[in-house]
Amino acid sequence: MARRLSPVGLDFLGAAPVRLVFAREIAATPAEAYRAIAQEVESLPKWFRAVKRATPHDGGARRTVALQIGIRFEETILASEPDEVYAYRVDETNAPGLRHLVEEWRITPAGTGCRVQWTFAVDASAPLRLFFKAAAPGLGVAFRSAAKSLDKLLAKERAR
Repeated sequence: MARRLSPVGLDFLGAAPVRLVFAREIAATPAEAYRAIAQEVESLPKWFRAVKRATPHDGGARRTVALQIGIRFEETILASEPDEVYAYRVDETNAPGLRHLVEEWRITPAGTGCRVQWTFAVDASAPLRLFFKAAAPGLGVAFRSAAKSLDKLLAKERAR
């Protein structure tokens, strides 16, 4: 059964009880990374293995994301600044215990490529907050793997 989460804005990124931040430099340009992350939503499963399906709605203002483990999110885009930032909040999910969840992808130039930073900001029941804190190393591994896969995918596209 779906659960509605309380709506929050971008300010929640700094105020969340649990805030996990991961970053990695990739060879892709900021424009290439932004396009793959924010505009080609359906390609998310190609480079982020935890994602089973991602579908944009309402001209890109909303999206549905289904994870491999069966969790589903209905999301509203909060920020979409080309080549810089893409952020969204979860409005509805089948995951129990969540109160608020906002994610931000920040892209900045770095060397000949860019730095991709993923911020995962969440409020949940006390046991779930502890779970996310304990799961931080695993989420970091998942992010680094996704960033590496994204970079390889974009390199293949550049080579064409």
